[in-house]
Amino acid sequence: MAPSSSSRSLGFELLLLALLATLWGASYTFIKIGVETIPPVTFIALRTLIAGLLLLLVLRLRGLSLPRDRASWRLFAIQAAINSVLPFTLIAWAELTLDAGLAAILNSTTPIFTFLITIAITRHEPATWRKAFGVIAGMAGICLIIGVEALNGVGRELMAQLAIIIATISYGCASIFGRNFKHMDPMMPAAGSMLAGAAALVPLSLVIDQPWTLAPSSSSLMALAGLAVFSTALAFCIFFRLLHTLGSVGTTAQAYLRVPVGVAIGAWFLSERLSDTAWIGLVCVVIGVAAMTLPGRKRAFAHKPA
Repeated sequence: MAPSSSSRSLGFELLLLALLATLWGASYTFIKIGVETIPPVTFIALRTLIAGLLLLLVLRLRGLSLPRDRASWRLFAIQAAINSVLPFTLIAWAELTLDAGLAAILNSTTPIFTFLITIAITRHEPATWRKAFGVIAGMAGICLIIGVEALNGVGRELMAQLAIIIATISYGCASIFGRNFKHMDPMMPAAGSMLAGAAALVPLSLVIDQPWTLAPSSSSLMALAGLAVFSTALAFCIFFRLLHTLGSVGTTAQAYLRVPVGVAIGAWFLSERLSDTAWIGLVCVVIGVAAMTLPGRKRAFAHKPA
């Protein structure tokens, strides 16, 4: 029996979810390399500026233009504050002293905060036991993949770790607030929020870091390019699309995939070996993501084109 169009559509959205996890999973390494010679505020200002301009160019090539009304740009500014300016800067600052792996672990708790905000405040999506199970299964999988001993560092560098947690909560709020852009092409809020974020960060960079005095390394510049083009511009187009199709809780489930993606990259390029518990953890992550993203039996999946 041939698969239905709805199941094919859902399969495509889940592939996009995996791609988003890969792009954002790589961002921690990009940031760690970038802030070695570029201060955090300047690094993130350039990240948002490059991504915003690239997205604006693509919009123009597609024959689209950003809205010009004040209400839309107010929404872009709020989205920029909670989805880029605050969390991007906090994570970049934290990774001056914090390992990229630990940052990924702490930041992977985004679905938990999204789920808690959903059931406590917004209630815009059904807070089912299945999604709660997905949250628990995903976190259990991460602990198995990384190993309990990796969490021994949670008590160190407390301020940096708290910065990651604040960034994580901010991402959770952004996932819910992003529902305000359902009437737009996904590339529009991505471009608008990046440009609004750059408008706030570039002046701060000029005052705080005086970037014309910096001498960034080639590796930091390459990391900046990779972060801006792939982990920001492309990733945020996918992110806003998935908010339409999988919902805010389902979309943030990609946070659980960031860690196994990082483990897989290490195994492939650095010849790292996965333990038996890590493989079990990967299964837990897949189960958790499926529980948070797959529709219920009585609820058909409605695909909304970008």
